[in-house]
Order: sequence, then structure tokens, then C-alpha cells
Amino acid sequence: MERWQTTLREGCTSAEGLVERFGADLVDVQAVREAAERFNLRITPAVLAQIVKPGDPIWRQYVPSADELEVEDGVEDPLAEDADSPVPNLTHRYPDRVLFLVSPVCASYCRFCTRRRKVGDPEKIPLNQFDGAFAYLRDHREVRDVILSGGDPLLLSDRRIEFFLSTLRGIEHLEILRIHTRVPGQLPERVTPELCEMIRRYHPVFVNVHFNHPAELTPAAVRALELLADAGIPLGSQTVLLKGVNDDPAVMKELMQRLLRARVRPYYIYQADVVAGGEHFRTPLEVGLRIMRELQGWTSGLAVPRFVIDAPGGGGKITVHPDSVLSVSEREVVLRNYAGDVYRYPLPMHEAAVPEGIG
Repeated sequence: MERWQTTLREGCTSAEGLVERFGADLVDVQAVREAAERFNLRITPAVLAQIVKPGDPIWRQYVPSADELEVEDGVEDPLAEDADSPVPNLTHRYPDRVLFLVSPVCASYCRFCTRRRKVGDPEKIPLNQFDGAFAYLRDHREVRDVILSGGDPLLLSDRRIEFFLSTLRGIEHLEILRIHTRVPGQLPERVTPELCEMIRRYHPVFVNVHFNHPAELTPAAVRALELLADAGIPLGSQTVLLKGVNDDPAVMKELMQRLLRARVRPYYIYQADVVAGGEHFRTPLEVGLRIMRELQGWTSGLAVPRFVIDAPGGGGKITVHPDSVLSVSEREVVLRNYAGDVYRYPLPMHEAAVPEGIG
């Protein structure tokens, strides 16, 4: 067993483990148990070490709460990924790229996860049904870009990751391979020189990492990013705008600047998806717009990502700017996507707000 696999087993997976670390008076044991029944609980030692106190930005991302049990307008599959799945484990929504789910598990489970309906369940992201996906990709020559996701692809063994990369590289019309992962911040031990050297052999391979708060960029995480960058792997970041975590312009600016110093190009800030169990993380649209105003021009353009809404119902990512926002009411934002289609994003029911200057 490799070191990272041993470390993974040392993580917290129960309410009792949280009580042992933080004390019974700070953990709502019943709420944790009920929420964990709906969506897995696992927090790696690296993430536990990032928690300064209960309720802080790291705690909120990973510790189950009673808020997850209150569903108002959230849905299980907010992006309608399953409707765009022609074969198991594959989502084909955009003209030239696909999402390929290759792992059912994560090092730590984010409580706001869009794919919580299936992540953590090997029966819903089956590991023995990849032939159909490979056949589909061979038959669809318009596809040039494949995103490996899950779960987290880097929770697979080096041998298994190489199987996917080598098989995909054997399909002539596939140009770009991408890996989406939270491992550098959650389980930095997993990023080894051997892993990076193996990935290097299949370039161009891009790795998109996911960081939501500056505290996640620990020395170990930065070192993991350095190993990837030194292997010639272009790094981008994805961040989800989360209430009580990073809904503050100063926090977000520090995160983007620190990512850039670690050779990670900020790529997206996402408005939180309308996922059942994650509604308490959602913010009014104005919060994201204010953050973008405080980034644009106030820091390097390299540190300014795109602010996007992944349109409910499968419309894809829509960059939020004046041409995409058609109207904003107290209850919803009406958006136009890349193809000119119109989608409605429901605002948080408990604190809807109309941004100044938009209506």
C-alpha cells in the first residue's frame, strides 16, 4: 500500500471521529449522522489540519450540518447531466467535448457537491462499464476534448490512470485530455514524482484543481502543485462561490493571487449550483458581481477568472456579464448561453436581491 492510501484511511469518516477531534459540545452528532446518511462523510488529515475552529470556512465545506436536510428548491441533478449521458459514465453536452466519470470516490467529500446524488456510490459510477464510453468516443469524431472527473480521478492508482490516458491517446481525433481534481489540497501526498512523470507521457494533459479558500493552499498543497507544474502540466483552478466560505472580495482576491503564485491560472468562479442539500451555500448574484468588480483592474488580469453560472437544466456554463444577464428579479436571473438559448437560475429563496443597475 502506498503512503497516500494509508493517509487516506486515517481520515475522519464518522460523527464520533469529529467528536473525538473537536469535542461533543461543538459537534451536532445527530445532524452529522443524518446528513452523512444522505451523502458520504470523509475528511482527510490534511483537511482536518486546515480547520482552525468549528464553523470556519474549511469546516463549512466538509462537516455535515442540519442545513443539508432542508430542501426548498434544490434538485438532485441540477445540471441535467444524466439527460445528456448517451452511455454510462459519459456526459456529452458541448459540441466538441465530453465529461468522463472515471472514479466514484473523493479524498474528502464537499458538502456542496453538485454530483452528490452519485459520488461515493460505485454502483452509480460503475468501474466496469467503460467500454461503451470508449466506443462512443471512437465513433464521435467531433469530440476533441475529454475531461476526466468523478469523484476524483487521482484517487485511482497510477496504473489505472495510465489506462485511461493511454486508451484515450489511442483515439486519433482526441486532442486535449483534462483531469479535474481536489487532491492537491485534500491529499497532497497523492501527487508523487512518479504520477507526474506518467502524466507527462500523454501530453497535452491539463489539470484543473479546485480551491475555495486561501487556507487550503498549505505548503504541502503548493508543493503538490509545483510537482505538477514542473512536469509541464498546465494548471487551472475552479472555485465555487460559497456563503460563509469565500463570499468576500478580499478573501477571493487573496485566493486568486496565491493560486497564481503557485503557477495555477484562475479559470472559473462558479455561482453555486441549485443542488438539493447544498442550498445553504448559495449567495445572491450581486455577491459574485461585486467580487468580480473588486478583482478586475485591482489585480493582475492573470488572477481574474470568469464568473459563470452553470445553467440549470443543462444549458452549460454562462459567463455572467451584461450581455448574458437578460433580467434579474427577486426570484430569478434570466440568462442567455453561448448558443443564444435562454435559461432561468433561481435565486436563494431566503435572500433574493436585485443587483443595482440590472433589471
